[in-house]
Amino acid sequence: MNLPPEQEAIRAKCFHPSGRFVEFPEEDVETSIPERFEKIAARYPDRVAVKLRNRLLTYRELNDTANRLARAILARRGNTQEPIALLMEHDIPLFVAMLGVLKAGKICVVLDPSFPNDRNVFLIEDSQAGLLISDRENLSSAAEYTHGRCGCVNIDELDSSLSIENLRLPIAPMNFAFLIYTSGSTGQPKGVIQNHRNLLHDCLLYCNGLHVCADDRIALLYSCSASQGLKITFAGLLNGAALYPFNMRQRGVADLPLWLNQEEISIYFSVPVVFRQFTSTLTGHYQWPSLRIIQLGSDLVTLRELEEFQKYFTADTILIIRFGATETGTLRRLYVDAKSSLDQIKNAVGYATEEAEISIRDEADGQMKCDVIGEIVVHSRYISPGYWRRPNLHQDPFFPDPNGRGKRIYRTGDLGRLRSDGLLFHLGRKDFQLSIRGYRVEPSEIEAVLLAQDNVKEALVAAGPGDTQAEHDRLVAYIVPYYKPFPSSPVLRRAARQKLPAHMIPSDFVFLESLPLTPNGKVDRLALPAPDTARSEIEMTYAAPRSDIENRLVKIWTEVLSIEHVGIHDNFFDLGGHSLSATRVLSRIFEQYQLEIPLKSLFQSPTIAELAAQIIAHQKNG
Repeated sequence: MNLPPEQEAIRAKCFHPSGRFVEFPEEDVETSIPERFEKIAARYPDRVAVKLRNRLLTYRELNDTANRLARAILARRGNTQEPIALLMEHDIPLFVAMLGVLKAGKICVVLDPSFPNDRNVFLIEDSQAGLLISDRENLSSAAEYTHGRCGCVNIDELDSSLSIENLRLPIAPMNFAFLIYTSGSTGQPKGVIQNHRNLLHDCLLYCNGLHVCADDRIALLYSCSASQGLKITFAGLLNGAALYPFNMRQRGVADLPLWLNQEEISIYFSVPVVFRQFTSTLTGHYQWPSLRIIQLGSDLVTLRELEEFQKYFTADTILIIRFGATETGTLRRLYVDAKSSLDQIKNAVGYATEEAEISIRDEADGQMKCDVIGEIVVHSRYISPGYWRRPNLHQDPFFPDPNGRGKRIYRTGDLGRLRSDGLLFHLGRKDFQLSIRGYRVEPSEIEAVLLAQDNVKEALVAAGPGDTQAEHDRLVAYIVPYYKPFPSSPVLRRAARQKLPAHMIPSDFVFLESLPLTPNGKVDRLALPAPDTARSEIEMTYAAPRSDIENRLVKIWTEVLSIEHVGIHDNFFDLGGHSLSATRVLSRIFEQYQLEIPLKSLFQSPTIAELAAQIIAHQKNG
């Protein structure tokens, strides 16, 4: 991997002070997760593997208990390669269970007790799990989810007479290891298959790129039902580091800074939204004597996160931006330190990692030149085998590489551009691009303008209702403020008008305490509330209609703008109106009064009182 000199210089500082880093060898990628783990457990038997509050397991204890569970699984299900579901909290037994399933040669499906019941039932049924492993706390839920279709094992009641010796089953690198369920375009989750080889290769990238060593303490904030949770887990356990799970749902972000220092965490991973919440609790008084790496990924890292990093963390801490997908593993990595020029790396996600080639393609699958925006396409030997029980989904994003070399192709659905020096810029999801009144709109551009305004902590822009699914006529901005009172919709709309064309101005603003998140830590767009049609964020005092003409205009505006209690002095465009909706208003006026009013008249006289006066004047002169 060739990095520019400034990147190589920052990467060279990413070592634990103990200097005990041991490189992850390429030959270990062609083994299995249990084989690599057993090698590490033999090397560091008495070191802490997992610690949660006052409880911990050493590598020897974790390996021994996982061997016992693997034998219990084999006694129940035999040697077939089948999915086994896990239902337990973000706690120490979960790591025993994952290793036990893999040691038995099975396929692991991690459920999350915080998921809705229907989702967990779907995952069990879709994966066709032959067994469900749970703990005492979740056993009743496990029985309810399975309805007797598969057996349950209580990990808290393992037979102590079972052997703790390594099983050493012949597990091939290409054997399936995990099904990781992600959001599906059909509304149902889809299971991304991960084999041992792909996961081991990603662990190699984590270990060698971040120089993970046995002296590292890794904060695990992700759920292990998510791709990043699994990869962070094994980046630690397959390199002798100690995992420190932190349950965000139970403890909240306010406890995080103190906990990081108390536990002497050296590596922190999270999604950008959690990092923003984390830094919003800081006062500038914290010191970070142990924290050497912050890695952000799974979502777009904005300029704000980079600025917060340089504001609150010292030169001894390095920020790493990771870009990848559940289907591909790590694709790009960018190293940032206290002296990095942020303007030059806005939206950048990094330079190439080993064995992952990227190209930028247009709609016709033609390769684009440098600095041209297109879809990010991956060529690699370590792409997921595909989607579990979804053969039709294979046809879309996965392709054989026509050049052979053992590689496959995956179309990510992400937009990006490559700089001539190999730096990749991520420009959002292709499927988040919107068609608004005939214009292609990238929501991230609007979000960036809104985020630059006072008292805007989070901003997300989505399509509102339209005439068809393919094309919408209004945008909705979801805003999370830093503090109350909330910002004013007209103020934000006017600020957006100063930077953006008319078709990119949100028609509606919805103010939230926080953006809804999926269990994976990404924004749950399906859970975003619909805009409120009530009159709430209008600065002008409500004034009722005074005549029949004003009454009719109020009714027209209410129907066209989908907003209640329109006043005669309200500005049409401050209510979310735009040129297309203005055309609809004027069409309705023509139907009622057989009067043609030029479009520019509504821009010049954007209130009902002014428009009514124009109609009266036309009638008198007519």
